Amino acid sequence: MENTTRTKRQPRPALNVGFILANRFTLSAFASFIDVLRLSADEGDSSRPILCSWSVIAPDMEPIRASCGVRIHPDTNLIDPAHFDYLVVVGGLIDHIERLDLRYVHYLKSAVSKGVPLIGLCTGSFILHRAGLMNGYKCCVSWFHRTDFLEQFDGLEPVSDRIFVVDRDRISCSGGTSAVHVAAHLVERHVGLRQARKSLHILMVDEAQDDSKAQPFLPTSLKAKDNLVQRAVLMMQQETENLRSIEQLCKMLGVGRRSLEMKFKSDLDKSPAEALSHIRVEEAKRLLGETEATITDVAIRSGFFDASHFNKVFQKHTGMTASAFRNSLTA
Repeated sequence: MENTTRTKRQPRPALNVGFILANRFTLSAFASFIDVLRLSADEGDSSRPILCSWSVIAPDMEPIRASCGVRIHPDTNLIDPAHFDYLVVVGGLIDHIERLDLRYVHYLKSAVSKGVPLIGLCTGSFILHRAGLMNGYKCCVSWFHRTDFLEQFDGLEPVSDRIFVVDRDRISCSGGTSAVHVAAHLVERHVGLRQARKSLHILMVDEAQDDSKAQPFLPTSLKAKDNLVQRAVLMMQQETENLRSIEQLCKMLGVGRRSLEMKFKSDLDKSPAEALSHIRVEEAKRLLGETEATITDVAIRSGFFDASHFNKVFQKHTGMTASAFRNSLTA
């Protein structure tokens, strides 16, 4: 009897992502991104690449070492980049960024010529900048690596108050758990909201965050809840030494002063200027306790104009002079 059974051809996945892993890449960011795709690609957690597919691509099939020492084996060589809907560059240790294989650089430039969007995950944005592929684009960098970025790319100002940034056909991500939200953003866009929510639910993530979400705070006693206030506080911490006015802060945030003042009053019961003074005094206390910098140097590094102004503000906040505070720490 003739066998009339036919094998059904699986439809092309709605989202196909290629990964380029830098030497000593960050495993957590890569794994978080992959898991969102995996859980969105099939029913339950069966993990079949039906709705989404993913591949690690490399010039050869040699394993690639993560910063934690785990090795990942590539799935395929540098196939036509047009095969993918996105190419994700996963960065890692800062000291290894300049060692990206030139074959990857040529491949990424070929991808751009074919209209394939690029994503910089963690310090992958550094790699894309090194390759000249972020010129004219906004670039998201973790507050932890902000200083490294400013040192390596003179004159370029990174976005360090948000978890990720979408700018046309470039997406950059601060790394860590924000990789989950970038992946969910892509799944929602190409596969559907239901699948994105399902993957986040299984991963025990409360809800998807968009690119306006503030990065997690540096340690501070100011506990803001409003997202704009969180971003403002984080920027105050990052720019303690250079921030000269609330108008400058408003320009950086793209918001009016009146609106920002209302948000701060509602959330922290402080004006932005009062919050900035609070953060500067906190930084000064840290410097007085952890360094041997002179009072004048502490004042400048904390963003005050001079030692006299610094001492007045410091005494108002703490009830003692900076010198007395430092002496009290060793008493």
